[in-house]
Amino acid sequence: MDVFKSSWPNQKAQPNTAPITNYGTLGPTSDIGPSASGGAGPVSTVEAPRVGPYFAVAIGVLLAVLVGSIGSTHAVWARFTNFVSLQSGETSPAQSAKDLNHLDRLKPQKQAETLLELAVGHSDAAIDQISSRVDRWQGNVQWNPQIASLTTAALNSSDMRVRESGIEVELSAYGLAKNSAGVNYLLKSADSPDHAKKIWALWALGLMGNRGVETDRIVQVLTAHLQDSDEDSRHWAVEGLALVGGTPAISPLLKAMHDDPSPRVRESAACSLAQSGMFTREERLSAVPQLVNYTDDPSLDAGTHAWAFQALNDITRQHLPNDSTAWRNWYESTKSY
Repeated sequence: MDVFKSSWPNQKAQPNTAPITNYGTLGPTSDIGPSASGGAGPVSTVEAPRVGPYFAVAIGVLLAVLVGSIGSTHAVWARFTNFVSLQSGETSPAQSAKDLNHLDRLKPQKQAETLLELAVGHSDAAIDQISSRVDRWQGNVQWNPQIASLTTAALNSSDMRVRESGIEVELSAYGLAKNSAGVNYLLKSADSPDHAKKIWALWALGLMGNRGVETDRIVQVLTAHLQDSDEDSRHWAVEGLALVGGTPAISPLLKAMHDDPSPRVRESAACSLAQSGMFTREERLSAVPQLVNYTDDPSLDAGTHAWAFQALNDITRQHLPNDSTAWRNWYESTKSY
């Protein structure tokens, strides 16, 4: 549908913030993690104040990192495929131990980058390795352009486990421990007068909530930020709720899609319900009745009607025309099953 070619991309951008260097209580002995990561927000194409020079530098660094690491990454890939093969019973335990020992000899930064790259390539073994190693990476993995690129790719994967791996690596690279201290730091940052720090915190709260750390509290806080006066904060509160996932996040997203005065925020909420974020298909299906109502709600504009139709197509996989009656008839027919 033409309306979505430019305004509903498959990729969900992350907050484009300048490096956050003032972590307050963060430090080598902090419960949250070391300040060496700098707290830099992810690099993306979203427009934000002072983004031009930083983004240009980041692109240059990214190219250098990618070119410089191609050889070593391919070498690690070749060795790790032996471990992957073991999962199918194709190699001996001795060979597997050798390959894992090679992985252990890499620095945590390289482990994270290599395994996340493999996870994005749909390696189940790499996903399992990330899960088993991520807590040991705390304080030893730094945010850089390569991690930014890989976590963005992971969060856009069709595989929920790959998305979860991206979240785990991103939290590790931010130096955020998955505990109450980490949540409290983010809550304080979300109220910061520094706008870049605030929107990064709204995003990171979503990451934390997805990992089961004070999830109910985080959903409440992000929902409250949907009432913020500035559009950008409301947009990133929506993105945070999408990252949290789960049934409790559905209702505030539906409300934002209906009530927010900003087309950008309404579209983001619709996309979050339809395809992005961390919702299961069953959770997305729970939004269908309200989305059907939105298709001909006279209080909504034509653009929001179109987003409702697109979300219904994405969630239900029913390719019906943009006709409210057709969707109502289809929905009523499903109740008989």
